[in-house]
Amino acid sequence: MRLIGMKPVGSWLSVDLCVVPLGVGVSLSPYIATCQRVIESSGLVHELGPNGTAIEGPWDDVMDCVRACHDAMHDMGVPRVYTTLKLNTRIDRHQAFHDKVEAVRRELNS
Repeated sequence: MRLIGMKPVGSWLSVDLCVVPLGVGVSLSPYIATCQRVIESSGLVHELGPNGTAIEGPWDDVMDCVRACHDAMHDMGVPRVYTTLKLNTRIDRHQAFHDKVEAVRRELNS
């Protein structure tokens, strides 16, 4: 693992999380809201989108949050949870997901 500014950047993780409860009908918003509450209580940087949530922070904290979302849905009686997870790490520098979005916006405005 490389150090930048004495911080291990390899342990920083940015994910796109899409959690789908199965076997609960077609209205998923109560379950997604429960997962969103879990994410908010984690204290991690996050942004809810129409097809998932971007989350970033230390690797273990982010993965613990993903598991907590699964646990919360199962606690609601969801028999099966299907998740897609896109992970992004980089070791050359720290880059938050908001930084990546802003870089594209700057390019669009140039």
